[in-house]
Amino acid sequence: MNSVGTILQLARYPVKSMRGESLSGAALTLQGIPEDRRYAFVQAASRTDFPWLTARQFPELLRYTPAVEEESSGEIVVTVTTPSGAKWPVDSEELRREIEARSGRTLYLLRNGRGSYDAAPISVLSRQTIARIAAESGTEENAWCFRPNLLVDLQDGGAFKESSWVGGILRVGDTARIAIIKVDQRCVIITLDPESGESSPSVLRCVAQNHGKCAGVYGTVLTPGEVRAGDPVWLET
Repeated sequence: MNSVGTILQLARYPVKSMRGESLSGAALTLQGIPEDRRYAFVQAASRTDFPWLTARQFPELLRYTPAVEEESSGEIVVTVTTPSGAKWPVDSEELRREIEARSGRTLYLLRNGRGSYDAAPISVLSRQTIARIAAESGTEENAWCFRPNLLVDLQDGGAFKESSWVGGILRVGDTARIAIIKVDQRCVIITLDPESGESSPSVLRCVAQNHGKCAGVYGTVLTPGEVRAGDPVWLET
């Protein structure tokens, strides 16, 4: 195996297109990180293969903050804090009605135990790639705009090196193994600041014109295992 870097940050996104949670450690399961994108708001009138409400249609969705809590009974509870500071259970009528009113779309909440992913359960991106995009686009580095599950600090420092992992297998920590299946083709969401909601179109323009619209990779879990920030990452040979 070749050492390729270390994990700088682990993250999950309990509600699709809402703000993410930073984790010190997590189990990688065959369905990805527990509670990652298990909830999504779906546009009731949509008849497409991508019916979810995302920040593409409603940028303010990124400013809603989910939190995952485990009660003494072992039950998992997800709450969402709105941009105005109100806090509601993810499955409350109050939250659904607010997002409906602000987005102008009729919605229902979907709970999917396998996760409502765009392409695969795990997204991987390097700090070096984010830094290169920021330099080329004249913007500040912000990993949260790119929404990776695993943010990697590459050992050789080469931006976009992760694209060369497609078709390979990453080992993370002691036992977890991830098959890297495809590059991540980016959309307008990477231009949106989750804190302010402000858009920086030059970010997507940079990725589209200079890097074939791709930044980062998608993977599926082959071997489950615990992973932690600071864990080494190897590429199997």
